Amino acid sequence: MAVIGLITKSQEPVPLQSISVDVAVQGFVADVVSELRYKNEEKATVEVTFVFPLDDEAAVYAFEGLIGGTRIEAQIREKKQAQQEYEDALSEGRGAFLLERETNTSDIFTCSLGNLPPDGEATLKLRYVQALAPEPDGAVRFVLPAVLNPRYTPQGSEGDTVTMGIPRVPRGKLPYTLSLCATLESSHGINRVESKCTLAPLRFTAEDRTAAQVSLAEGHQFDRDVELLIYYEDVHKPSAVLEAGKPGAAPGSLMGDPALLVTMYPSLRCASKPGLNATGEFIFLLDRSGSMGCSTDSSSSDAPPRIQSAKETLILLLKSLPLGCYFNIYGFGSTYNSFYLQSVEYTQQTMSESLQRVKDLQADLGGTEILQPLKAIYSQACREGHPCQLFVFTDGEVSNTEEVIAEVQHHGSSHRWAP
Repeated sequence: MAVIGLITKSQEPVPLQSISVDVAVQGFVADVVSELRYKNEEKATVEVTFVFPLDDEAAVYAFEGLIGGTRIEAQIREKKQAQQEYEDALSEGRGAFLLERETNTSDIFTCSLGNLPPDGEATLKLRYVQALAPEPDGAVRFVLPAVLNPRYTPQGSEGDTVTMGIPRVPRGKLPYTLSLCATLESSHGINRVESKCTLAPLRFTAEDRTAAQVSLAEGHQFDRDVELLIYYEDVHKPSAVLEAGKPGAAPGSLMGDPALLVTMYPSLRCASKPGLNATGEFIFLLDRSGSMGCSTDSSSSDAPPRIQSAKETLILLLKSLPLGCYFNIYGFGSTYNSFYLQSVEYTQQTMSESLQRVKDLQADLGGTEILQPLKAIYSQACREGHPCQLFVFTDGEVSNTEEVIAEVQHHGSSHRWAP
């Protein structure tokens, strides 16, 4: 497993001292402010880089740090502008730092921070927002990412961890500490908060129970996820949150204008047909023909290829499936293939495996022959009690359109179809 956190040029982790996290949850959105302290315990200066993974539904909006006495602060720029300013600063002999996503993955951010002297300390502050997905039982789930909750593995335990480079010590002498405080706000009303970790008692800060605070109890052992399951009183009731623009930002800019967040989480149980499981079966059919390698916008050199846009949409849908449903993913071109021989149950493991495989897919299967994979999908019986839905991702460059439409219409009673 790749090392994350503050690492040296030789991929060795810089010892972590402490982590402090403040979380503000408003309905289905979390605003996370975290501060991490590291110390160079080597006798030589080391060049360090901060590496941190985030969920695809999270977005970093601020990053600052104090590195060996030098303060840095990241500012958001368009990618080309940021690259140009970075190169200009280097050519003029000024210090510069560039925070960016890795090109081969959408959820890893890196920031080169320069040199950290012997016994020097680095304090990093990271801010990001994240959309929170509801669980099947209606709870809203927040999980602290691994970079903010490095696993502690006792001496002699097998398996790599994200803290594999940190010296092992007795459990009573953990090399780092973690504090977490969460502020919860929701017009729905807050019912309770559950966690596998030990929490301090939930404290309501509003008489109508629309605001509360909860914190991680002392003695966190770093042997499990820091997960909060937040239960609202009326989670399916629509709500809206209005946020004013950032003071000082130019009117009409992204940060200068007010923003409105509308949340709609309808209950679909009553809409299910008798005898059908609400979770269902989901089949995804992805066009991997050569034309999917073309740009989504021929007039722009920066536009992503069609296959990339389709994959991003597919990843979003995969992460949104309900636990307990069944799914499968097909790719087609001149030939076709599928991830699984038949639909598999949607679990954390099958989702993670499929997400990684989707990221590796390319537009490398030749022509656009969609009819045969459609027939193969329709030839398999739907799982009893699970309504089947078919999602197709294609650029539409199909010659036998009438045959394809006829095939879809013929099976319309057993499969819902969405292009």
